[in-house]
Amino acid sequence: MPSLKSHFVSFVLRHSRKKAFSSPENLRRWIAAARKTEDHHPPAALQQRFDIQTRTVDGFPVYEISPRAGERKRILYLHGGAYVFEITPYHWHLIADMADRLGYAVTVPIYPIAPEHDFHAMFGMVGDVYRRMLDETEPGDIIFMGDSAGGNMAVVLTMMAAEEGLALPSRHVLISPGLDMSLANPEVFEAEGKDPWLGIAGGLEAIRMYSAGIDRTDWHISPLYGDLSVLPKTLLLTGSHDMLSPDNLIFAEKARAAGVEVDVVYEEGMFHVWPLIDMPESRRARQRMAAFLEEGRPQGWRGHTEKRRAAGTGWQSAPAAE
Repeated sequence: MPSLKSHFVSFVLRHSRKKAFSSPENLRRWIAAARKTEDHHPPAALQQRFDIQTRTVDGFPVYEISPRAGERKRILYLHGGAYVFEITPYHWHLIADMADRLGYAVTVPIYPIAPEHDFHAMFGMVGDVYRRMLDETEPGDIIFMGDSAGGNMAVVLTMMAAEEGLALPSRHVLISPGLDMSLANPEVFEAEGKDPWLGIAGGLEAIRMYSAGIDRTDWHISPLYGDLSVLPKTLLLTGSHDMLSPDNLIFAEKARAAGVEVDVVYEEGMFHVWPLIDMPESRRARQRMAAFLEEGRPQGWRGHTEKRRAAGTGWQSAPAAE
């Protein structure tokens, strides 16, 4: 049964963020308002806890979070925001939690967003970020993680890397990814009514802004129609009250048929990108994400957060609640 907090968050979303996606006009108004307040910098609390370095790729900042010296594994985190909104504190707190739990370094590109930029600028920049990562890190130690639009970008980036002949990441973690923008699945229209956050009209406007005229059925925009066989082992998290969930489940079936190992977390009653918001369901989801990425650790390994707990110092993530 969904928690009381999830019901509260759902109520708030339906009476706030849902409006942004109710029409093209509303989405444009929300974007204009967001540009006056958006701040991509990591919150001060994170800067105090982690060694955070900044570099520039193609004129855009890339943050490098390094929680523990000597750890080889790296996460490339691609944030969501419908391709038109900047990274938020919710993303940063999830990133920090994963860094704490795993001890992995996390690379966070502040990629160009629409309508000021388009598909070509976005993937040109994140593609260059990935190439630099490959110069520094073995591909078997690289993980792509993304939520919503960022989940789409993780899959498309892997497909583009495969097409280019680049080495591919070892795993994907996809949180409520947008994988089919064609609206070919009639279940999406039914799911829109249960979704307290997303809407088709505003979503189509966001796609129009970033897609650079590429057809919505092209795999560069809807990776469901691409070569799924190139994808690595994947953890996909989706919820019953997410408009994107019907296509997420189709993606999992198609990827498995193509030979990809896909684990699905389907959370009843959950809305879009729920693991970003602090509540019992998100804590369970984050534990599952960490467990998925810890598979294959040497026996006796103790996670970064567990080491800090044993020492009696440092921030601790909240315990899971049932």
